[in-house]
Amino acid sequence: MLRYTLMRLGIFAGSFLVLWGLVYARVLPRGLGDSNMLWVLVLSVVVSAPLSFVLLRKQRDEMSVEIVQKVDRAKGRLEANRTAEDAA
Repeated sequence: MLRYTLMRLGIFAGSFLVLWGLVYARVLPRGLGDSNMLWVLVLSVVVSAPLSFVLLRKQRDEMSVEIVQKVDRAKGRLEANRTAEDAA
């Protein structure tokens, strides 16, 4: 889960740097007044979300399998505890 989160933050940081460069080069508008940094942050979130969805599909699937396995083990332990209590 940590690896997925770090990869997602990396995609966001990369998007931010590219968009900040485009704003600095005046390819994209600067925003209104002092809102330049907020504009770049919001635009980075909008751009990085679909990129993360597509680029990190494999990692997200692996993470969901791990979570399902952990939940199944926890359910098994709970059921074992419940049957042990019923037998006593």
